[in-house]
Amino acid sequence: MSHNTRDSAANPSQFDRGDVAFIILAGALVSFMIPGLGFLYSGLSRRKSALSLIWAVSAANAVVIFQWFFWGYSLAFSSSATNGFIGNLRNFGLQDVLGEPSPGSPLIPELLYSFYQMEFGAVTAAILMGGLAERGRMIPAMVFTFVWMTVVYCPLACWAWSTNGWAFKWGVLDYAGGGPVEIGSGMSGLAYAWVLGRRGEKQLLNFRPHDVSMVGLGTFILWFGWLGFNAGSAFGANLRAVYAAWNSMLAASLGGIVWCLLDYRYERKWSMVGFCSGTIGGLVAATPASGFIPTWAAVILGIVSGALCNFATKFKFLIGIDDALDLFAEHAVGGIIGLLFNGLFAKSNIIALDGVNTSIPGGWVDHNWKQLYMQFAYVCATSGYAFVVTALVAKGVDLIPGMRLRASERGEILGMDEDQARFVQIGEFASDYVEVCRDYTDWTPTGTSSEKTLSDAGGEASHDIHPVAAGDRHGVPDTSFHREHTHPKKGRGDEPSGVDLPTVSEKSNGDRGS
Repeated sequence: MSHNTRDSAANPSQFDRGDVAFIILAGALVSFMIPGLGFLYSGLSRRKSALSLIWAVSAANAVVIFQWFFWGYSLAFSSSATNGFIGNLRNFGLQDVLGEPSPGSPLIPELLYSFYQMEFGAVTAAILMGGLAERGRMIPAMVFTFVWMTVVYCPLACWAWSTNGWAFKWGVLDYAGGGPVEIGSGMSGLAYAWVLGRRGEKQLLNFRPHDVSMVGLGTFILWFGWLGFNAGSAFGANLRAVYAAWNSMLAASLGGIVWCLLDYRYERKWSMVGFCSGTIGGLVAATPASGFIPTWAAVILGIVSGALCNFATKFKFLIGIDDALDLFAEHAVGGIIGLLFNGLFAKSNIIALDGVNTSIPGGWVDHNWKQLYMQFAYVCATSGYAFVVTALVAKGVDLIPGMRLRASERGEILGMDEDQARFVQIGEFASDYVEVCRDYTDWTPTGTSSEKTLSDAGGEASHDIHPVAAGDRHGVPDTSFHREHTHPKKGRGDEPSGVDLPTVSEKSNGDRGS
């Protein structure tokens, strides 16, 4: 089958319908990673900023879909651009993108390839939204996303995957996006967090995920979608796709276990957040490598990525950048590990399982000694470009009147879900019960003191509501009453004896960071 045939729009039957159906499904799986990221980020954040991250991920997805249609695909994959760094506007607005064999594989038509690659860009931008955590404004971030996709992601995708990209022509092995997706999002997230600046010191105290079950849900949605991400990058229903799926499962499982074991030695407990973090680290490392390395190497990959990504979480403290959701440790470091593993363990017979790439050399295990330094040079180029250009773009957007990237200090204390400085950020909440704990007139404690308190205010007593507002907020008690009179062994409705409840007019501090 000719890779360069241009008149195939009139002959769509040349494509195997199984391959086409598989990539449509794989694209849908990658799209499903978007809500997975939203749930993951929401669960990892404080309750008062939980919904803002879901919104940012969702809105960034919408921005990328338009950007990719508008000129993103053309800038990344237009076949007539020969400079090796970025495409031209030949396919502006998806012009002439129909049924000819795609630039990524002759197995599928270009229109399908453009759709599948759009989902990759959307996931990358969604990952990057983790850099906003708890202090980034929403609308400026969307302006930044459009520009970032244009000047950072599209060039990185062109380097690695375009038939005229310099890294592609040089022979760099990057299966499903170690450079454009993982290093691109991880290094860019670090740069964005650097430009935003650190959260207030009070906000950094006792920071921990507010909803671990949401973290788990998001992780397993991501794991599920990642099978479409990695297996689909074989661009056909073939053995290479199955191999990539196997390697992804192995790396993810070993990464999660190793991260848990490393955390256990300090905390003497099995952490669900740790397991999820290690799982994602393994999946990230598998992204550039799963279609190149044998299954036994994927086991090593999972162990190494779980350990090194865990240790890399300390790097942000050394450099003083508030990378709240560890985009650098998870995505940049994981992507670097996977790319370097290709230089060591890639095998040509595994690459050839798709029936298309039958002459690509492997890494050291195939005695191709130069592959490792090629991979290392590619890592350096993508890391440096992503960090520097992202920082410049973020600073540029920040200087535009009305486009300040960071919320006000008061907005940060209130939380991004309630920040109303100049423009309302969200105005809704991920968990409605947050509203209930903000004012004592909104809930009805039980017991004699409660009944008297509420009776004085014209309220009606209830016998099934605990007299303490909603628990600890990341180690910072909601109210002075809770701080002084918490009785953990008592059940709901068991009021501590001899305790006078606060008056009706006393406010709960809720999510206000006190």
